Amino acid sequence: MKEQLHTIPISDAMANAGECPFCYIEQKTEEHMMDFVLGHGASYMEADIRDMTDREGFCRAHFKKMFDYGNSLGNAWILKTLMKRHEEEMDHVWKTFRPDAAAKRSSLFGKKTDGSSNSIVEWINRRESTCFICNSVKNTFQAYMKTFFSMYKKDVDFRAQVANTKGFCLDHFKVLCEGADEQLSGEEKKEFYATVLPLMKENFHRVYEDVAWFIEKYDYKNKDASWKDSKDAIQRGMQKLRGSDPSLPPHVLKK
Repeated sequence: MKEQLHTIPISDAMANAGECPFCYIEQKTEEHMMDFVLGHGASYMEADIRDMTDREGFCRAHFKKMFDYGNSLGNAWILKTLMKRHEEEMDHVWKTFRPDAAAKRSSLFGKKTDGSSNSIVEWINRRESTCFICNSVKNTFQAYMKTFFSMYKKDVDFRAQVANTKGFCLDHFKVLCEGADEQLSGEEKKEFYATVLPLMKENFHRVYEDVAWFIEKYDYKNKDASWKDSKDAIQRGMQKLRGSDPSLPPHVLKK
């Protein structure tokens, strides 16, 4: 299958898959969005972009990554208008808030209930439920997933490339299974699962064995034995279980 612009990131991920090609895609997509928001292109200076970031805000994890990115002035501009939007919304919520109208709902101190009749809590919940970078990464990732299955159905060589990866993290394997159920026909699905289920089991156990040997290496009887492939087993084990390599350094502004 001839390489096209939209298929290159998928092929690149398969070639640099590590423990999960989709972690690689997600990482590169997130880095691209970080560069878009805070990089030298200065999109944070464009009114329409800041209007979107003001509406969607950022989650705690991406605020930390934005801080680590290193563009202090860019972050300050983003925070200035984002906090201004929060102040405007606060004014409205505070003015319409009625303490006596808020039903007694349990929180940390009692049993859970669905939702809240407290308008302040509802406003903060809405604010905490969106993140400009998370949403952008999610939308791009979904497009890549459709491209993946298009390539998988049409290209025999690509299917062989997938079969030769080290499997996937559990988080992205769930997404992959959901995609297969939507994108593949009955026979295609059978062939797909016949490939990926043993691939997942074999590679999950491989990482388990590396973690187990990492522990054994601390036994004095094994002090002179080879580490085999276990030196980086901790981060690979964490990635297999929950996705994303925790040992990766922060993505920072290029000088």
